[in-house]
Amino acid sequence: MKKVKVYVTLRESVLDPQGSAVMGALHSMNYNEVTDVRIGKFLELQIEESDRDLDTAVKEMCEKLLTNTVIEDYRYEVEEVAGK
Repeated sequence: MKKVKVYVTLRESVLDPQGSAVMGALHSMNYNEVTDVRIGKFLELQIEESDRDLDTAVKEMCEKLLTNTVIEDYRYEVEEVAGK
């Protein structure tokens, strides 16, 4: 069994109004050292062993469902799940 951690972020060229709102709130709380905030998504997938190539399957999942590739980038890490 594998655990896949997927990190999804907006592309640098895409405005992040939610991040801007959080930065404004942090500044109003006197955390003026914060210079930028970008909001993203984090997903954890538990995947059983199969005949399918894991990297290919994860890329397909990300590009077909988990991300909007027009405005988002993604990266992922694969871990072995101990005892499974």
